[in-house]
Amino acid sequence: MLQQLENVKNKWGGKHQVIDKWLLERQALLVSYCNLAGINQNNGCLPDADKISQFCDALMDYLSAGHFEVFDIIAGNDSAGEALKEQLYPKLKETTDASLLFNDTFADAVTAEQASHFDAALAQLGETLEERFALEDELIAHVHTHEA
Repeated sequence: MLQQLENVKNKWGGKHQVIDKWLLERQALLVSYCNLAGINQNNGCLPDADKISQFCDALMDYLSAGHFEVFDIIAGNDSAGEALKEQLYPKLKETTDASLLFNDTFADAVTAEQASHFDAALAQLGETLEERFALEDELIAHVHTHEA
């Protein structure tokens, strides 16, 4: 995911301030995700509650920025952009719902039962984020091909 982000930043970075800021937020989210996933490798312990909470906060901030600040801007005001947004939005909503479920499950105090499923839930969230980033990149590609 980090390599894909670097490819996106190299291809489209510096062309749109809102997108650049959003991609930096994505990078911070991915670094936080990797740190959280790395903490828990093979030791059977749940990461520190503060680290999980910080990751969940970053996740919610990133999702909110997409839905409330970025998607309308990067879809553009043209009919092709609106059509793309309408096509991708249901898939983006699915990834949002899955991310919200992760947040609701792990952002606050985690029970022993929840802790036993943390690694699997985090791995599934990683797959969900990878899907989401690919969808978002389609919107970013659209704005850059139609602004050129």
